[in-house]
Amino acid sequence: MTQPHTPALTSRLPHFGTTIFTVMSALAAETGAVNLGQGFPDFDCDPELVNAVTRAMQAGHNQYPPMPGVPALRQAMAAKMLALYGLACDPNTEITVTAGATQAILTAILAVVHPGDEVIVLEPCYDSYVPNIELAGGVAVRVPLTPGSFRPDFGAIAAAITPRTRAIIVNSPHNPSGQVWTEADMLQLQELLAPTDVLLISDEVYEHMVFDGQQHQSAARFPGLAARAFIISSFGKTYHVTGWKVGTVVAPAAMTAEFRKVHQFNVFTVNTPMQHALAAYMANPAPYLELSAFYQRKRDLFREGLAGTRFTLLPGQGTYFQCVGIGDLAVPERDLPEGDFCQWLTREIGVAAIPLSAFYGNGFDQKVVRFCFAKKDDTLREALQRLARL
Repeated sequence: MTQPHTPALTSRLPHFGTTIFTVMSALAAETGAVNLGQGFPDFDCDPELVNAVTRAMQAGHNQYPPMPGVPALRQAMAAKMLALYGLACDPNTEITVTAGATQAILTAILAVVHPGDEVIVLEPCYDSYVPNIELAGGVAVRVPLTPGSFRPDFGAIAAAITPRTRAIIVNSPHNPSGQVWTEADMLQLQELLAPTDVLLISDEVYEHMVFDGQQHQSAARFPGLAARAFIISSFGKTYHVTGWKVGTVVAPAAMTAEFRKVHQFNVFTVNTPMQHALAAYMANPAPYLELSAFYQRKRDLFREGLAGTRFTLLPGQGTYFQCVGIGDLAVPERDLPEGDFCQWLTREIGVAAIPLSAFYGNGFDQKVVRFCFAKKDDTLREALQRLARL
């Protein structure tokens, strides 16, 4: 009898393994460490949002919704885009509900990137961008943000644009650095792209987490960018429900049509009762309008605690991440590579962090690690107490 045989596979992503977020969260659970690594809250969402899901299910919203998303949710998003950013968009032809922002990014790339096309990514960058580009047969062109400040280098971006450049991915507020692009930055990007056919994928999942009186500069605010952009948002980040995996993409009608061609054969559509619940919940804008103040208080609590340590605090203008330098710590482990340091910090100090080198293709190590402060105050205080040992 012939023995069962599993055919050998040729990997589509031979250079990628398990993400650093999965690795560090598993290590935190194994060691009982405070997990400030992966970016998700340890507190509950508004109970009213959960109740709205229950009401939607009880009302019979349990079958497939329309492929682009529940109309009421797309209409609510259109109203928000107009009120906050001045962008008038058609909910029928220019807004699509997605299974989270990660699916939105992949779908946008698959919709527009052809084999051999180049896509500019600004490093350090979220870890899904480059494998998404490679799955589409594209070529990722890595342009570093300025080390330390993580500001865009427009000279380097301009130099990276070639006749084969199909798109550029921009993320503000920026994961992992917490840096926020200014109006001047966006205007410079608009001017740079104006004479080209380069598309913009604008990852804006932390749009409601901008601190110190700053304003989120959405691509939607700039006509020359909005006309060529996929603008990506996340209800999971905004409403503390990352496990729901619901987001949206706003794009001009012609771009949305191509996006939906891929979307319908990718996930087809998204959880129905949650869409109805989110549509009802968005009738009150206070939860997202007040989110910056909510997270700024947590940022300030965390930064004040870190100021009593020998970590070097880097600016944190947005998101729910805080980056710190480890080079001045009074422990010999400060000389370890960032990844090894995070492993040591988790096992020996009991706090999980993410190495910034994981966000660079070449593993660039600048002695910086990232903490997530989207946690209960008690969780942050416990982490700070442990980190004080350093």
